[in-house]
Amino acid sequence: MDNTDPHYLQARRRVKSLKGFYIHLVLFVLVMAFLVILNGMTAGPWWVQWVFLGWGIGIVAHGVAVFGVAGWLGSDWEERKIKELMGRKSER
Repeated sequence: MDNTDPHYLQARRRVKSLKGFYIHLVLFVLVMAFLVILNGMTAGPWWVQWVFLGWGIGIVAHGVAVFGVAGWLGSDWEERKIKELMGRKSER
């Protein structure tokens, strides 16, 4: 593997950003589960939804930064959808 190859370096950066997002997401799920249990065990009003909302906005922003806004509706999605629909038509 050539560590100076621009494609390799770009792929490596992409993998690091994906890994960072997935770690962030797993921590969010684990901490939120703990906080829901903690909030349920204590008396008083529910406050956990505010943590969920604030951190959830951060997760969404991180996801948009990693995957982009057009991640699910970009040109590659259009091509996949066309092939999917064409495949359905040939099955009939």
